[in-house]
Amino acid sequence: MPHEWIVPHWNAPASVGAAVSTRLGPGMSEAPYDRLNLGLRSGDEPSTVLANRSALRDALALPSDPLWLRQVHGTAVAEGDGGGFEPEADAAVARGPGRVLAILTADCLPALFVSADGQTIGAAHAGWRGLAAGVLERTVEQMGGTDIQAWLGPAIGQASFEVGEEVRAAFVDTDARASSAFVANRPGHWLCDIYQLARLRLSSVGVRHVSGGGFDTRTDDRLYSYRRDGAKSGRFASLIWTNPSSR
Repeated sequence: MPHEWIVPHWNAPASVGAAVSTRLGPGMSEAPYDRLNLGLRSGDEPSTVLANRSALRDALALPSDPLWLRQVHGTAVAEGDGGGFEPEADAAVARGPGRVLAILTADCLPALFVSADGQTIGAAHAGWRGLAAGVLERTVEQMGGTDIQAWLGPAIGQASFEVGEEVRAAFVDTDARASSAFVANRPGHWLCDIYQLARLRLSSVGVRHVSGGGFDTRTDDRLYSYRRDGAKSGRFASLIWTNPSSR
């Protein structure tokens, strides 16, 4: 796959596809969103974003339109049955062939999930609030399996993610192990490793096969970053799908 896309390195069944868009893909957005902005509420022209979404489907040869979510930093998990438009949720689960799930981010953590048999897929948007509230655990629970693997997509890296004491407390107060994900920076502030926090959360619900991580959206010019670009940041998508030939 060309450099316009990031492809997960994991052991997903051959019947399952996954990719992350970058701003270098076949989009129409003009500066400062140039060019493959997929976020309808980013300030970009809605008609342009919809055209970008159509170009995304064509470029990746997706089997159907993605289930786009109206993400609100919560823990609701939508069922990706192909019905409805942008349900208010921060995760989705789908079963069977020809399903496509999408998560939009610009620093928050996107996580993709697949069952061992490739029949069930999941996707979640985990900003620190959703992560602390249990959005990853809720996604795994709704998938209903015991043999699930996860891939952690592009998010802000620890060196770029300074947080206050309230963020650290949201994790450490419920799991002392989370303290290892925070490095003191300046008084009352910490550098936060969102990938480590996600792995701890996933291990608590029996997800042992977790890959991905190692990105930093703030320093990677291929990717949108709210912390770097502010209110004029676009959104990239992390997608997972089941091919029509799945059985």
